[in-house]
Amino acid sequence: MKQLSAFLTAAAIGVMTVSAQAQVKLPAPSPTQTIKQDFALSAVEVTYSRPAMKGRTIMGDLVPWNKIWRMGANSATRIKFGEDVKLNGKAVPAGEYVIYGIPSRNGWEIIINKGLKNWGIDGYKQEEDVARFNVEAQELPFPIESFMITFENIRPDAMTMMILWEKFLLPIEITAEIDGKIMASIDEAMKTDKKPYFQAAMYYMESNRDINQAIKWMDQALADPANAKAFWMYYQKARMQAKAGDKAGAKATSAKSTELAKAANNADYVALNEKLIATL
Repeated sequence: MKQLSAFLTAAAIGVMTVSAQAQVKLPAPSPTQTIKQDFALSAVEVTYSRPAMKGRTIMGDLVPWNKIWRMGANSATRIKFGEDVKLNGKAVPAGEYVIYGIPSRNGWEIIINKGLKNWGIDGYKQEEDVARFNVEAQELPFPIESFMITFENIRPDAMTMMILWEKFLLPIEITAEIDGKIMASIDEAMKTDKKPYFQAAMYYMESNRDINQAIKWMDQALADPANAKAFWMYYQKARMQAKAGDKAGAKATSAKSTELAKAANNADYVALNEKLIATL
């Protein structure tokens, strides 16, 4: 009985030790990051794990040449598009996918795949590929310690997804067709009682459409008593007038914007108007 009691006591201590160890939370060696970038008329979201160099050689060693790689660590890297896009010219429908890469000394082949349940490359099936395209790797002048995915050069209908680690950079151009959608939306909205004069005017100016129509819509927006002190709208109208070649009108409108901005204690728009007037 004493031996049995000693055994049970030791077992209980062992269980308590394991239980205590199970409650210890440690930092992940390759922590997960999720980044979401508003883009075009929706957003792009990436979830991936970030391994570190830790003194290791990455390309050609930890990441072998000419073999498919998970683009990070742990589970397969996921990328989600809120609308139809193109990646380096290759069409990818809206939806969620995983992204892989095959590195070589001459460049990379990027793969967009449907294998959302894959752990790394385990479970990868080529027949589930949605798109494949080549990317020329660029060499960085300094090392990147932790694997990184980010978005740069963000424009209304295009941006660059950058994949970086060690001294390599993979730039992937993401584009979306939004002009037709926006124009259709403007056309429909102009049939309603609440016409988006300001938004429509701004889009016409920024997309280099009929600038006189843009000014007309801006005047209609400013005719609303609620916008009587909208210095930012007067500033945008001045920009439109300058673009249309009406320097005198632009100066007068910019002066009005400056007056209203000063009354609102908005130094930013006072400075913007001063810069605009200096160009006229």
